[in-house]
Amino acid sequence: MKYLYKDMLTLVFVVTIITSKAQIAQSDTGKIKNLPDITVVGKNSKSDYQQMPEIVGTNIYAGKKSTLIVLDNVQGNVVTNNMRQVLAKVPGIHIWESDASGIQIGIAARGLSPNRSWEFNVRQNGYDIAADPFGYPEAYYNPQLQAVQRIEIVRGQGALQYGPQFGGLVNYILRNGSEINKSFEFETQQTAGSNNLINSYNAIGGKKGKVNYYSFFDHRSGDGWRANSKYFTNSGFATVTYKISDKFSLTAEIMHAQMRSQPAGGLTDAQLKNDARQSFRTRNWFDIKWTTPAIIAVVNLNDKTVWNTKLFGTIGDRNSVGFLQPITVKDSINEATQQYNNRILTVDNYRNYGLESRILTAYNLGKMKNTISGGVRLYTGTTYRQADGKGTTGTGYDMAVVGNYPRDIEFKSKNAAVFVENIFRVGKKLLIVPGVRYEWLQGKASGRDKYATNGMEILLQNVERSRNFLLAGLGAEYNVTRSTEIYANFTQAYRPIQFANLQAPPTTDVIDQNLKDAKGYNLDLGYRGKVKNYLQFDVSSFYLQYNNRVGAITPTGTTTRFIANVGASTSKGFETFVEFSPVKAFTNKQDVDVSLFSSYSYTDATYSGNHKDANTKGKKVENAPTNIFRGGLNFTYKDFVFTTQLSSVSSTYSDANNTEKPSANAQVGLIPSYSVTDFTGSYKINKSIKLKAGLNNAFDKRYFTRRAGGYPGPGALPADGRTFFISLGAKF
Repeated sequence: MKYLYKDMLTLVFVVTIITSKAQIAQSDTGKIKNLPDITVVGKNSKSDYQQMPEIVGTNIYAGKKSTLIVLDNVQGNVVTNNMRQVLAKVPGIHIWESDASGIQIGIAARGLSPNRSWEFNVRQNGYDIAADPFGYPEAYYNPQLQAVQRIEIVRGQGALQYGPQFGGLVNYILRNGSEINKSFEFETQQTAGSNNLINSYNAIGGKKGKVNYYSFFDHRSGDGWRANSKYFTNSGFATVTYKISDKFSLTAEIMHAQMRSQPAGGLTDAQLKNDARQSFRTRNWFDIKWTTPAIIAVVNLNDKTVWNTKLFGTIGDRNSVGFLQPITVKDSINEATQQYNNRILTVDNYRNYGLESRILTAYNLGKMKNTISGGVRLYTGTTYRQADGKGTTGTGYDMAVVGNYPRDIEFKSKNAAVFVENIFRVGKKLLIVPGVRYEWLQGKASGRDKYATNGMEILLQNVERSRNFLLAGLGAEYNVTRSTEIYANFTQAYRPIQFANLQAPPTTDVIDQNLKDAKGYNLDLGYRGKVKNYLQFDVSSFYLQYNNRVGAITPTGTTTRFIANVGASTSKGFETFVEFSPVKAFTNKQDVDVSLFSSYSYTDATYSGNHKDANTKGKKVENAPTNIFRGGLNFTYKDFVFTTQLSSVSSTYSDANNTEKPSANAQVGLIPSYSVTDFTGSYKINKSIKLKAGLNNAFDKRYFTRRAGGYPGPGALPADGRTFFISLGAKF
């Protein structure tokens, strides 16, 4: 298949719209062609789904299960980050739909947990944006998708280049103005929709001489589909790239975002069935402030070698205030005080900094034309957590604390890593891609866990974990034709011990001193490609082994929870994507097109082993639906595009014990299957103005995707019913 060898759009800002109409380079030719910094491949494509090239910048994607989603071509609701539409053609993506604002994206695959996408390594422009990728990998912040040029998703073997997690990589590539060929361009998109949805996206960008720039500001607000679910988000971004010479460019960028929402809380199953829009929590609030600065240097040392270095930071604040008792406990006026009860406060501050430097070069070994990529990573992160604070009795967002916080903890993580991968081209059709990654990790916690009844501080156990290990992988790719290939890979993966596993109250919990990181491996085998311009497909099988899963058990005869490696799980199945255009296959019509797509995954995720004090072996993994199907139809006539999509997800368990009957507080129990239909249409009025509208959950289905034991529940969290949006966009 195709590959891009030289860094494009200054490091990771690549305008890559790949179709069979424009073949820039083919791996079966054995030739390497350097591409200019700005390249549009197949600019007439209207497909949002593409295969990642073999090489982009300093990153190797050959032999990996990967997907490229081009946001300009997504016929879905990108305004509220509706991931079931944006990722409709990526098979196997399980999505938690419980956040009306769209900022808290929760996705997973292959039987892993969607909790704030923490089983993926979530990045923006190639660098970390999660709270802490090792100790607390929850993605509280995700970029506004109107500002995203593409999304890169790599399964399995991505662990070698990026580190955790088992799920692989999700990388949001933001627009940076490199595709603009004039000194100034203004872009605006104004959106209105159900439940007082208002979104305003405004951006400027351009290029003049050796400088290109891009900046945007986005505001979104709404009341939410449920009662008590108001929110607003404000995001601003600026980037400037200075091309010092033909071989050296420097980019400085910064993103700042704030999101505040009013979580409506959970419901019992009976309450949800009676009225899914109701809410019994009026005083819960959640506030996020996130800043991600970065400096990126790219050096083209010669026509075969490119080197880039990123210096980046994550400066985040997470605040929550609310009444967090089970939904069976009413949040009502206390008769004794004639006021509400005090709420609970939690404050997290994340201060993380890192450096990644990578180099890629081509070389000959006899007649073999090979490519090698290597890199180093240095990272330090600190999380300051104050929790269980006594808040006010008020109803609005208020972080005033009565007294001080019982829990006042500092978590620290450090990481150093080295990796190398190599493409060996054996003949004209076969690629073999071995790789290794060496990791050193350290995590520790210190501080006060709570106060004893006599007022004395209870300090955390003195727990520090340092370890180092080697991960290895092997991928392969065989070009069956010029545009189809068989791919396979085996890669070891890991998930480090989380901060929560270092934070054990000594009066109730005991940490196993032999606690280990979760380790395992991913296997992929598939066939993918294109047939002329009317068919593209990717059909593959997978096997994921997840050993040393960390959890809490209560050994027989004790009342103390034991934090230990409770067992292992195995996920196996297959993932298929097919998109077919009968119009292109059987006619020569240019103004009309009809394409059908199907994205389906089958996942058998079960516990394959357990701790001697646990009893999970043979049970289904929680939050792991067996069947996920998304399919639809795209109809295009000249500048009008209409899309309809069906999403269907089978039932799943919410706990490892496979509890069928919902508990009284709805925190455990079966999560029923559901199907949702969406419609979207767009019309390009002229080359500058575009109109877009959509109807989400067109048949107003009632369903939920998550049961929460704590924030933002507790209880079952309903997904949105029928909503609509309409957008008007323009570029000048």
